[in-house]
Parts: sequence; C-alpha cells; structure tokens
Amino acid sequence: MTDRDPLPDPVLDPAAMRKQYRADGLAEEDLATHPMDQFARWFEDAARATLHGTLYEPNAMVVSTVDVTGRPTSRTVLMKQFDTDGFVFYTNYDSRKARDLAENPNVSLLFPWHPLARQIIVTGTARRTGRDETAAYFRSRPHGSQLGAWASAQSTVIASRTELDTAYAELEARYPEDEQVPVPPQWGGFRVVPETIEFWQGRHNRLHDRLRYVAQPNGVWKVERLSP
Repeated sequence: MTDRDPLPDPVLDPAAMRKQYRADGLAEEDLATHPMDQFARWFEDAARATLHGTLYEPNAMVVSTVDVTGRPTSRTVLMKQFDTDGFVFYTNYDSRKARDLAENPNVSLLFPWHPLARQIIVTGTARRTGRDETAAYFRSRPHGSQLGAWASAQSTVIASRTELDTAYAELEARYPEDEQVPVPPQWGGFRVVPETIEFWQGRHNRLHDRLRYVAQPNGVWKVERLSP
C-alpha cells in the first residue's frame, strides 16, 4: 500500500515528456574570446537562478571517466574552482573515479542547467592538484566534511551504514570542533584542463544552438557551430 495518489499513465510515459525551450539564442558574436570567460558569464546566470529557487547547486557537474578496460562511469560531483587553467574538484584518490583517471586521464564534464535550458560539455585531461592547494581547500571545508573525508574509504564495499557511522563517531571524538583535522594523504583535487568546451542553449522545435570552443596548438580557441 502507498499513501501517494496514482499518476495518470501519460505522466509516466517518457515518450510523451517534452518541453518547448523558448530561451534567447546563442550567437557567435556574443561569445567571449576565451571559453572560461564565457563559462564565467553562464555560471553567474546559473548562480543567480539559485537565488530565485529555480536551480539547485549550479556547481554540480557530471564527471565521466573510463577505466583501463574501456568501461565508462559517470557520477555527479561538485566543482570547487574554475579559472583559465580549467575546473577543479576534490575526491578520495582511492575512489573509482581517481583510479580511472590514474589509468586514463581523459575526462568529460557536464553542467546540466535544465531550468535555464542550458548545458555545458567539457572534454579534457585531468591532473592532480598540488598538496598546498589541496590543503588550503580542505581547511576551508566544514568540520564535519573534513571528518567525512577520513571516515569514508570511497567506492569500497562496506558491511552496513553502522560501520560508516562508527568510523565517523570515532573521528569526531578524536578531533573535536576546536581541533585541526589533518589533510588525509589519500584525498585531494583534480584539475580538468579543457580541450573542448561546448555551450548548448535550448531553442524552439529542438533547433538548439551548440557552439563549441576547440583548443588550437597555438593557444587560440576556435569556435565551431554544431548541428543540433
């Protein structure tokens, strides 16, 4: 039994789900010269949308990696920094994504900003951040998140939730709020250095605008328009 009212069948039919995008278009002449400057413009729009409750966590991105056998995996992580050198996120270096990147540094990022009818797709390579940069970010995290980085052996199989909660409780007793938590040696950042960045703007009748920056050997970024 359930206390939820049943939904009519059409509501559950993926083939019947469609939304007309009526946003303004994206033209080549409106783009910034550098893709990270264009990203900053769109990221500001996404951040402003959170103030109106129309978008949640604009820094959430889907990270796709490939393991040594060629099997892909995707997961959502939080971007914590971006600049002209790329995008930074943090993780356990023993996690599945980190192991994948150690074997194959090629990576794809996706920022799915559905309420704005926008998405950004990045392809590039990932490299570890320096320990000083990692430590600086780690010390900016809430105390509980610092303890969580120690408590979780990310991506490993555990017997129960109790095992995780017990590990956290032991760390909480060892490092109270007023005591500095050391940076875990197995935890740190990755900087994704982009090779292509595609800006996707939803348009009416599925005739979307797709403009892709492609890095050139001379350091210049070429812009291509892709058919939707």
